[in-house]
Amino acid sequence: MIRAAAVCTMLVAVPTFATAEVELSFYGGIQSAASSDVAIRGDSEISDDNFSMDWEGRSFDAPPYYGIRATNWRTESFGYGIDFSHNKIYPKDGELPVGYDVLEFTDGLNTLTINAYRRWDGAFGEMTPYVGGGLGIAIPHVEVTNGTSETFGYQLTGPAATWIAGATYPINDRWSVFGEYKGTYSANTADLDTGGTLETDVFTNAVNLGVSFNF
Repeated sequence: MIRAAAVCTMLVAVPTFATAEVELSFYGGIQSAASSDVAIRGDSEISDDNFSMDWEGRSFDAPPYYGIRATNWRTESFGYGIDFSHNKIYPKDGELPVGYDVLEFTDGLNTLTINAYRRWDGAFGEMTPYVGGGLGIAIPHVEVTNGTSETFGYQLTGPAATWIAGATYPINDRWSVFGEYKGTYSANTADLDTGGTLETDVFTNAVNLGVSFNF
């Protein structure tokens, strides 16, 4: 499963970090998605088509929206790490183009990125603001059904990017809580099981709350 693989990737990466502060973060929140253009090309069962889709995130529907992050803070102000985000997109209000029974990325529109971060430790008393961004890959669960064409499975569909701004507040020496805005972009070219491709570039936006463990 892609979620288990992502967690394992982080846990393997952490021991390779230098002796600087390492931070493991877990977050959830409310995630939405902007409308995007969809192109279908070269399929034996689905006619070539271009249309626009209005998406929604349904963050709390199973499986819920969430993310996991491992950061190596090399100095008081600079860090880098790995971030896995389980984004989701459904057709808004269940509206589908004619001929489609299913068209969604709900398990989900996953992204795995390598990020860099800048923080300002104690800039507002005990509260520390930060910003970050990174590049990586999109690994969505592609779900498309049109007539006798049915695609259902995880694929590596293209590049992804993320950008983040937030603030963290310590609970004690090891634990802290944080809130942030997080955006993602993914350029997706998915293979359909009947020989064609589906292409769409998706932007998501999320307001996250999370907890971090530092060691």
